[in-house]
Amino acid sequence: MLSNIGPAGLILIIIIALIVFGPKKLPEIGRAFGQTLKEFKKSTRELTLDDDHDHDQKPKLLKGSK
Repeated sequence: MLSNIGPAGLILIIIIALIVFGPKKLPEIGRAFGQTLKEFKKSTRELTLDDDHDHDQKPKLLKGSK
């Protein structure tokens, strides 16, 4: 969805955000968005590592049992 936004669309979105939130509030919003994105990436990375770790530790069958 965001890949369809060109440079002109991005500039328009920034101008609208400046009008709506003002120049003082916009950096705070950007910082909060960045921290949220960072935490989301960290959580997804931990989940994928946990999932990979679980697949590596499959229960091993004893000899003679199926």
